[in-house]
Amino acid sequence: MPVFYVCAGLLGLLAVALTLGVARLRGAKKIFLGDGGDPEMLAAIRAHANFMEFVPLCLLLIYAASEFFGFWTVAVLSLALLLARVLHAGGMLGFVPRGRMLGAVVTTLILGVASVLLVISGFQLKQY
Repeated sequence: MPVFYVCAGLLGLLAVALTLGVARLRGAKKIFLGDGGDPEMLAAIRAHANFMEFVPLCLLLIYAASEFFGFWTVAVLSLALLLARVLHAGGMLGFVPRGRMLGAVVTTLILGVASVLLVISGFQLKQY
């Protein structure tokens, strides 16, 4: 479980960095609502928004799966999520070629795998 907590903390710091990136651009470009039609502002907003759309649910599912699956399952899912989100953000912001696509695909796979693991676990639970 320590890997999960380290990855969750690092993802939290990435959320802070993405938030500050949007705030910095808003101040520099004097765009205080929406994207102002600016492609760089739109990319920063979408990088942040996509992160906030997927990461909390993925972390919740991985954490719930940790009750039923071992260290390696949780560690691999956590590390893959961290890598996927760094790739996605880097791709959205123009730092990592193909990062957006790779990050989106891996994030979706993690969401699917963690969900299936929990469905399987749910069917194996006994009601008292």
